[in-house]
Amino acid sequence: ARNVYKLTYPNTEVKTSLNDYILNHYTSNIGEKNKIQNHLFLALLKNDISKIKELMESHFASIPSDWYRKNNIDHYEGYYASVFYSYFASLGLDIRCEDTTNYGKIDMVVLMKHAIFIFEFKVIKSEEEVGQALKQIKEKKYIEKYKSMKIPLYLVGIEFDKEKRNIVGYEWEVVE
Repeated sequence: ARNVYKLTYPNTEVKTSLNDYILNHYTSNIGEKNKIQNHLFLALLKNDISKIKELMESHFASIPSDWYRKNNIDHYEGYYASVFYSYFASLGLDIRCEDTTNYGKIDMVVLMKHAIFIFEFKVIKSEEEVGQALKQIKEKKYIEKYKSMKIPLYLVGIEFDKEKRNIVGYEWEVVE
């Protein structure tokens, strides 16, 4: 017989604490990180999608350039997605990454009682590619998985530039 174990978090507090600890390594200013967390949570409660962009742009701008030396982590979508994930997970929210549908995988979904936020991330080579993330959400019909919940669905497409190491494209729509 073979033993199979599934490792997971024992509770929300441990999950939140672990992600908060990881998030501390993405920032050089813990006090600023705490402010961003509070503002991010309020933005989600108020469905203020533009505020999320402002907060995350500020955070990516605060990551020291020395952290990118001798590596090319900023060329990969997973890097940017993990920073987003850490912020949202540190708030103790219901988050689903690589959420499988019959058309593909949604990069990140945040489920709240009042709304669902569907995020797609892309690393692009030129600003002509801006808009591809939101386009993918629509083309792959990611909303169909959550339409029956009868709450607003916020579709958020975010593109990152590997040279600028920040958000260069940010589009969103709401489906009621």
